[in-house]
Amino acid sequence: MMRAFNMRGPAFSLSLAALLLSGCNMAPKYVRPTAPVAEQWPTGAAYPAPDQDAKAGLTWQQLINNPKLQQVITQMLANNRDLRAAVANVVAARAQYRADRAGIFPTIGATASGSRTGGSSAANAISGYNAVNIGISSFEIDLWGRLRNQASAGFETYLSTQSGMRSTKLSLVQETALAYVTLASDEDLLAIAKDTATSAKRSLDLTQSLLDAGLGNAVDVETARTVLATAQSDMASATTQVAQDRNALDLLVGGHVDEALLPTSLSDVDGSIALVPAGLSSQVLLQRPDVVEAEHTLKGANFSIGAARAAFFPTISLTATGGFASTALAHLFQSGSKGWTVQPTASLPLIGGTRFADLAKARATRDANVAQYEKAVQTAFRDVSDALARRGTIDDQRAAQSRLVGAAQKSLTLSDAQYQAGTLAYINVLTAQRTLYSSRQSQVAATLADLSNRLSLYTAIGADETL
Repeated sequence: MMRAFNMRGPAFSLSLAALLLSGCNMAPKYVRPTAPVAEQWPTGAAYPAPDQDAKAGLTWQQLINNPKLQQVITQMLANNRDLRAAVANVVAARAQYRADRAGIFPTIGATASGSRTGGSSAANAISGYNAVNIGISSFEIDLWGRLRNQASAGFETYLSTQSGMRSTKLSLVQETALAYVTLASDEDLLAIAKDTATSAKRSLDLTQSLLDAGLGNAVDVETARTVLATAQSDMASATTQVAQDRNALDLLVGGHVDEALLPTSLSDVDGSIALVPAGLSSQVLLQRPDVVEAEHTLKGANFSIGAARAAFFPTISLTATGGFASTALAHLFQSGSKGWTVQPTASLPLIGGTRFADLAKARATRDANVAQYEKAVQTAFRDVSDALARRGTIDDQRAAQSRLVGAAQKSLTLSDAQYQAGTLAYINVLTAQRTLYSSRQSQVAATLADLSNRLSLYTAIGADETL
């Protein structure tokens, strides 16, 4: 029965000593760049009063209070192809890091070989030779930290990819919810166009009957036709847009969205999307996935400088083997010769090579990553500032738009009554119809802007701990 090979020999001792010597790290000390933005959010007439007690950010489950939309987002998180690709990239980056890290440690392998020789005469009897070797194959002693810095850079790449996946999730939640409310708004616009077409048809019938009775004029009839034709054209356009909205939602979700989960009006979702608190300090931006992604990329570049620096020092490799040899396979581990070999080698390029160029490239890459990290922070700050500027005025706009719709509706009712009584020209009715139609469309746009702003603020802050 084969017995275990005893690794307590010179080869094992030398490899252990090499591991203990691996303590030098030539990577520069990492210092996070100072965020090139103000410490607090902007203030002024366009901005809401800061909430000093609220913690910045919400989870998407806290953001979305509509059960149907929650189901749609859950379906998206399970099936969206962009998200699947992002997850696959994380798995690939993690595997690459494990491969890079494996180079730090010695690879112990076993080999077995045998041979047979013989002839036809007694003097050339069949003879055999068998050998088993276990050892370390070309293990680099990482005295200067080159391999460890390369592995650390790979780890930061993995973390960067993971943050990129979180950023993708964050954006997809926003895009899916925005596609949902956009569909709801276009359903409203279609309904408004239908209502206007119905009202315009009644006006056209009235003006035509007055013309037929000799009490009206052809100008009023043709003017009524323009309102009806405009509404009918908008109906066709809105019908197309609703169909395209559904297609866009299906693409985001990664499959067909059940009809029962779709909204029929903005009233289905208005009030079910929460207002995301921004807090007081802009430091919350350092948690945003794209900012975290940029910082991990910067850290990886920092480790790459360490690897490039280490390339200026000698590379020391070790090959060690030990094993048994015997002319009898059955007694390979009980008899025969035993032996071990150790072959250390060292190399250092003296002239030529790309070491200086590699180091210059690593430093330049690090400097570029610093700029990209700072730009990511600045972009995040602007995203939040823009969303807050919209947040501070949207309630006033919606209230004014509601008053406008009410006044336009009342104006149309009065104008229509006076026209039928013969005390007002039809042009006043036409103007009232157009004003109401436009104001109702603007009211839908204001509601959509409000809901879109809430979703934008959610993404801009990016502090969703569930992603």
